[in-house]
Amino acid sequence: MSYSVGQVAGFAGVTVRTLHHYDDIGLLAPGERSHAGHRRYSDADLDRLQQILFYRELGFPLDEVAALLDDPAADPRAHLRRQHELLTARIEKLQKMAAAVEHAMEARSMGINLTPEEKFEVFGDFDPDEHQEEVRERWGDTDAYRQSQQRTASYTKEDWQRVQDEADELTRRFVALMDAGEPAGSEAAMDAAEDHRQGIARNHYDCGYEMHTCLGEMYVSDERFTRNLDQARPGFAAYLRDAILANAARHTS
Repeated sequence: MSYSVGQVAGFAGVTVRTLHHYDDIGLLAPGERSHAGHRRYSDADLDRLQQILFYRELGFPLDEVAALLDDPAADPRAHLRRQHELLTARIEKLQKMAAAVEHAMEARSMGINLTPEEKFEVFGDFDPDEHQEEVRERWGDTDAYRQSQQRTASYTKEDWQRVQDEADELTRRFVALMDAGEPAGSEAAMDAAEDHRQGIARNHYDCGYEMHTCLGEMYVSDERFTRNLDQARPGFAAYLRDAILANAARHTS
C-alpha cells in the first residue's frame, strides 16, 4: 500500500510543500516513485513522518531530528518512550501554565492583582479567591457586587494591605470591648459597628443599614464566616452581629 504526496499531506495535516522539503533534505524520502516519477509513501514512511512531527512539535530542529531517526543503534520503541516522556513533561508544564492563567483571570476579576506570596502577606491564611465563584453566584447580579468589582479593580498590594489593616484594627477594637464586658448594644460597640459599615462603603460598595444587618445575620448563619470571625475571640461573630443590629436600630428608628 502506498500513498500520494497529497494523501499524506492530508493524513498528517502538513503541506505538500513541507513534504517536498523533507524529501529534498533527506529527512523523509518516499519509498517509491510512480511510473511518472511522482512520490509514493509507504506505511513505514508514514511511521517516520509521525516521528518527525512529534519531534518537531517538541521543538527539535530538523537536523537533530534526522540525527535521532538515522541513529542505527536507536530502537523505534525508544523513540516512542522518549517522546512520551517529553510530551508528558510538556503537558504538565502547559497544565501549570493554564492553571496560572486561570488564577490570574480570577484574581483580576476580583480586583486582586497579587502574587501568592503577596496575598499570603496581606490576607494571612484567608484566601480571597477561594469562595469567589460562590460569591459570584450569590451576589453577581447585584449592584453591590458590580460596584465592588469596579472599585477594587485598580487596587494595588498597598491598597489591599490598607483595607486589611483597617479590618484588623477594628477587630482588635471589638475584642477589647468584649474583654472589657461592654454589651453589644453599648454606645462604644455601636460606634465600632458604624465604623465597620463605613469601611465597607469606603472600600467596597455602598452599604446601607439594611444591607449591613443582612451581613451581620450572615456572620452567624454561615458557619464559615462564624468560624473565621471567632478565630479572633470565641463569640465574636455573634457580638459583631448584635452590635450591627443595635447600630442599625439606632440610626433607623
